[in-house]
Amino acid sequence: MNKKSIWAVVAGVLVIIVVTTLVDIVLHLAHVFPPMDQPINDSLALLATSYRIVIGVGGAWLTARLAQDEPMKHALILGLVGTVLGLVGVVATWNRGLGPRWYPIALAVLAIPQCWVGGRLYSMRSGKR
Repeated sequence: MNKKSIWAVVAGVLVIIVVTTLVDIVLHLAHVFPPMDQPINDSLALLATSYRIVIGVGGAWLTARLAQDEPMKHALILGLVGTVLGLVGVVATWNRGLGPRWYPIALAVLAIPQCWVGGRLYSMRSGKR
C-alpha cells in the first residue's frame, strides 16, 4: 500500500469518527439522547445505528474517491478497519451497562457491508471498478 492508499483509508476512518461523534454530541445537547453517563435504550441505539450506517457509507465513498486505484478494495479495507474497531468496542463496553449489548455487535457486523455500499456507489458513478 502506498501513501495515497493509506491516506484514503485514514481519511475515511477520521471522517466517520468525527462526524458520528459530532452527531452524538448534538443529540445529547438536544436531549434526544440521555446525559453521557446514562445508558441508551433500544430505540435510541437503533437511531444511532441508523445514522452510523449512513455516515459509514459516506466515509467509504470518500475512501473510494480518494483511492488512486482499486476504489472497492480501499472501501473494503476501511470496512475491515471498522470491524476491528467495532470488535474493540464490543469488548470494551460489554459489561459497562452503556446500552443494549446488540448495539456494538451491530456496528462491528455492519462495517463491511456499509463500506461495500459506499465503495459500490462511488464505483457506479465514476465508472471505476
